[in-house]
Amino acid sequence: MLEIIATTLDDAVKICKGGADRIELISALGEGGLTPSYGLIKSVVECARIPVNVIIRPHSRNFVYTDLEIQLMKEDIEVAKNLGANGVVIGVLNEFSQIDTKKLEELLDVCEGLEVTFHRAIDYTNVASSVKILSQYQRITSILTSGGISNTVDKNIENIKKMIAYSKHIDILIGGGLNFDNFENLAIATGAKSFHFGSALRVNDAICEKKIAHLLKIKGEITI
Repeated sequence: MLEIIATTLDDAVKICKGGADRIELISALGEGGLTPSYGLIKSVVECARIPVNVIIRPHSRNFVYTDLEIQLMKEDIEVAKNLGANGVVIGVLNEFSQIDTKKLEELLDVCEGLEVTFHRAIDYTNVASSVKILSQYQRITSILTSGGISNTVDKNIENIKKMIAYSKHIDILIGGGLNFDNFENLAIATGAKSFHFGSALRVNDAICEKKIAHLLKIKGEITI
C-alpha cells in the first residue's frame, strides 16, 4: 500500500493520476502536518478516486493537548467524517511521552465509520510498548512510524520489525525519511507492506507525477 501526502487540490489530482493507493491530506507540511481547512477537505474528497485520510492536529508544538484542544479535534473529526473522508490521522501523548489513553479514547469515540491512523507521535515513545497499547483498540487501523525518535527509518529497522510483530490487526505504515535510495532495502529488511511518502516525491514543494511513477516501478520490482 502506498500513501502519499497532499497539501493542495493539485497534489491530490496528481497523486490519483500517479496510481497511489491513498492520500493523507494535511496543511503545513513544514510543520509536520496540521489540520487542513474545510474547503480543502471538501474539494479533495470530491475529486479523489482513492481514499482520503485527513490529519487532525491543531498545533505543531508537541502532541500534548488540553481538554479544549481535544474538543476542537473531536469537532474536526466530525467535519472530516461529514465531508466523506475515508479516515483520520491522530495522535495524543501525555507530558511523559506516553500515549494518553484517556484522551485517545475520547477521540476514538467520534471515529465510528472511519479508518484511524495513529501518526508519528508514536516515535516519541517506547514504540514497541506503544504498539501493544494501540493494538487494544479495534478502531485503530494503521500506525504511521519511522520506528523511533531518530527520525531516520534506516536506523530503526529492528524497532520497525518489533512493531510489525506486535501490531496484531494494525497495519504498520512506514514513513519519515523514506526515499528512492533506501525504499527497497527497508521493504526487504523489515517485511513491511505499507509505505508513506511526502517530500521525496516533490519538486519545488509540489507533487511530481514522474517521481510517483518511478517509485511504483521500484515497488513493483521488490521481492520479499
